[in-house]
Amino acid sequence: MILRIELPHVGESVTEAEIGEWLKSTGDKIEKYEPIVEIVTDKVSMELPAPATGVITKIISEEGETVPMGAIIAEMETSEISEIDTTEPPDVPASNRIGTLIQGANVGPTGGEFLDTSMASNTPEIQSKETKGFVSKGNEARYSPLVVRLASKHGLDLNAINGTGDGGRVTKNDVLAAIDSGENSKVSVTSVDSMTLGDEVIKPTAVRRMIADRMVRSTSEIPHAWSAIEVDVSGLVTWRTANKEPFEKEHGVPLTYLPIALFAVSGALKLNPYINSSWVDGKIVLKSSINVGVAVATDDGLVVPVIKNAEGASIPDLACQLDQMIDRARNSKMTLEDASGGTFTLNNTGVLGSILGGAIINHPQAAILTTEAIVKRPVVLTKKGEDSVEIRSMMNLCLSFDHRIIDGAEASRFLQGVKNQLESIDESFNLWG
Repeated sequence: MILRIELPHVGESVTEAEIGEWLKSTGDKIEKYEPIVEIVTDKVSMELPAPATGVITKIISEEGETVPMGAIIAEMETSEISEIDTTEPPDVPASNRIGTLIQGANVGPTGGEFLDTSMASNTPEIQSKETKGFVSKGNEARYSPLVVRLASKHGLDLNAINGTGDGGRVTKNDVLAAIDSGENSKVSVTSVDSMTLGDEVIKPTAVRRMIADRMVRSTSEIPHAWSAIEVDVSGLVTWRTANKEPFEKEHGVPLTYLPIALFAVSGALKLNPYINSSWVDGKIVLKSSINVGVAVATDDGLVVPVIKNAEGASIPDLACQLDQMIDRARNSKMTLEDASGGTFTLNNTGVLGSILGGAIINHPQAAILTTEAIVKRPVVLTKKGEDSVEIRSMMNLCLSFDHRIIDGAEASRFLQGVKNQLESIDESFNLWG
């Protein structure tokens, strides 16, 4: 019997998704729960498992096509069931299994004011080394990945096709009609501005395209402003060194700088509510909960698990939560709950050696903070009116903020709050909770 495979609903706010990559082809035999397709939304990228054992008989939605949740994307032949089996696979619910999570803009080390928008959503992508389709630089039309793929395959110039879609947008049917007519001119990919013979052209993954869209949306909708201060964390470094072993022995997780920074940040957010807010329909929404997303680098890309209700939690509690979240993120076992509800983002670029940066805000949040590398350097200290030079462990805090909501004074108060908390830690400080 024929079973129709639907695009699953993964959350109330998610209404559509892009077909990223088909992992199986028509005619392939598949086992129940075996991944068959990657789907990408503005929140998650996940592998959709097969609802039954059988054979793929028809692929309805092509790679790069955007379809609504609940839409039928494929059909399969199976003798097991007469309708889609909604039972959960072992260990992790199918609808919650996340391969790579994308929440808002790319808040990794590539974020910043020197944003390269060459792969932005309003720039038609070049698909592969064999791409022959041509789109002129400066064309403001936005083509779907499916349209670009079809044009590329047949060497069609999208600029020469009259679109029949909304606002003159070129649709799949327009491209198919041009293919049938044979009138569209063919050009080489080397004709595209900035391309030269021998250049390597790489097709962006669905996740990378989603990151590009999020980055462009954040920078186009949010007026970014930046502020940075330096923090003397010499006492913190001494305290952590002295407590690493007993902490891990007692709590079963390593004592890194990240939960300590999260502790300081959540406390400062509680005292500065405008930093923990969003701009919605011309109004400022102050968030009732402090849910801090923590940017984590994985083999599959950047993920942002969210620590819920971080305010008031002790450093051991935060360390345990972070350890579990990071483990799930790096083993592709995050759930939708792990990734939702963030009100602020903490980005630890210091672990990558960065000393100063301006991250892109995680839309629709109001701010993002980066903790930079701890570096020993000579610092002038003034004690009892006398200046002296000492070697101190210094770290920069860099805040990107939405200037519609936050002014420099509010940003500075928040940064000073984080700074004061971190600088108050010394070898005698008790943060065990």
